[in-house]
Amino acid sequence: MTPPLKIREAVVVEGRYDKAALAAAVDTLILDTAGFGVFKDGERLTLLRKLAAARGLIVLTDPDGAGFVIRNYLKGAIPKSQLKHAYVPDVYGKERRKRTPGKEGKLGVEGMPPGVLRQAILNAGATVLDGTAESRPAGDLTPADLFALGLSGVPEAAERRATLLRSLGLPERMGAKALLAALNALYTPEELKELLGPARGL
Repeated sequence: MTPPLKIREAVVVEGRYDKAALAAAVDTLILDTAGFGVFKDGERLTLLRKLAAARGLIVLTDPDGAGFVIRNYLKGAIPKSQLKHAYVPDVYGKERRKRTPGKEGKLGVEGMPPGVLRQAILNAGATVLDGTAESRPAGDLTPADLFALGLSGVPEAAERRATLLRSLGLPERMGAKALLAALNALYTPEELKELLGPARGL
């Protein structure tokens, strides 16, 4: 069994079941937003801000609408330079403890295997402390690059983004800005060139 990955950044997830699942994959401070509770909980938000300033914060929410609302709230409440974003893929099903699937039918963080969660954290550019892996340099893609690739600001851009997101195993709800941030977090400049070279053929 692979030991939990030791990283410098703290990680914030939506709820306690997510925390339990992530603890099997990552060795760091893991906090939760209490779902939408963070919107009205000034103390919780203050703690997240302090942690982000001190050691960096990785946001890992479910790939559904609610998860993106929480992610976007934190993006607006904490300086961009202190945040990293981890994403789990769209996988349809339900968690064992639930009687029925969620509203969108997708598995949340708690339903993901440790290996998937570990890779999501690595892909976000986490600072690894145990020497088993290294953080990756960020990509340098710009909004102008997305436009040139036909992934924003042109007819059929949404369809092209959806095709790319599916091929990368990223959530289908990501817009152009989120896609840009994810690509720069997940891939080095060299990998982006290779990945997006044939993008016009998507």
